Amino acid sequence: MALTLNHTIVPARDRQGAARFFARIFGLEVKDNGHFAAVPVNDSLTLDFADSEQFEPHHYAFHVDDATFDAIFARVTASGIPFTADPFGREPGRINNWNGGRGFYFRDPDGHVLELLTRT
Repeated sequence: MALTLNHTIVPARDRQGAARFFARIFGLEVKDNGHFAAVPVNDSLTLDFADSEQFEPHHYAFHVDDATFDAIFARVTASGIPFTADPFGREPGRINNWNGGRGFYFRDPDGHVLELLTRT
């Protein structure tokens, strides 16, 4: 059997708010299961948002097709969320063209870095 990541915990100051933000931007749905606000990302991965008072920001990278990239990028820009072409924020308001694809980075309300890329 292949090794597949099934779920991961995403710490948040407000699990419901964080899950709703992520679901809205990525075009997904929140499935509240009590202790977690779960957002299924695909058939094999769920992000389980959990309340936490203290945590270090994490980095979550998502490989998407061009149509999904365009839809998510449109929601990010329509929401006025700052974005950058690089992980260090040195190219604000731009996307990158690494490896012949497109990519960008933005932060969620808890400071987690979310990355979208069309080519790995």
